[in-house]
Amino acid sequence: MFERYFQHFNETVPLTAAEQEFIKSYLTVKKLRKRQYLLQEGDVCNCVAFVEKGVMRLYRLGDDGAENIIVFATDGYFITDLYSFITNEPSGYHIDAVEDSELVIITRSASDELRKLSAKYQEFIFLKTSEAYIQLERRITSVISLSLEDRYKELLTNFPDIIHRVPQHMIASYMGLTPETLSRVRKRITIQN
Repeated sequence: MFERYFQHFNETVPLTAAEQEFIKSYLTVKKLRKRQYLLQEGDVCNCVAFVEKGVMRLYRLGDDGAENIIVFATDGYFITDLYSFITNEPSGYHIDAVEDSELVIITRSASDELRKLSAKYQEFIFLKTSEAYIQLERRITSVISLSLEDRYKELLTNFPDIIHRVPQHMIASYMGLTPETLSRVRKRITIQN
């Protein structure tokens, strides 16, 4: 169950077999069914999840009840509410499974302890947190500077199979569009190609 997690870890920071077993002792496995929550708004986010298999999303509900999707996480990606995880404050987001998912979980307390005991784990966390910040910055830049067509193409570049795994209304939500506007964007791209 930890295959993809440790493949990802080793590509970032190589581990010996003993180090891998030590880190594994701090991890747990969680399976979520489609639409099952990992985190609900108002709860403190006390874990980071790595998606071994499946699709997860982090989203906020608007005042009108509309979902505003901030992040998708597919196979090989991490998902958490990093702000809540770091500050121990209640989350303003929900995290749930878009499809049945298998997750590798580390709790805040396990991560804190492991960072003290493993320099490699500490380096891995630093690099993954830095990567998360860079991804967030790129997403913000994309939203404020790219055309809708270019943002859609960028989504497909970053998540090539997302349109086959996620309903169109969720992709529209991620892009800040109505499903109808997303359909027009997709049509314009098809005509251009």
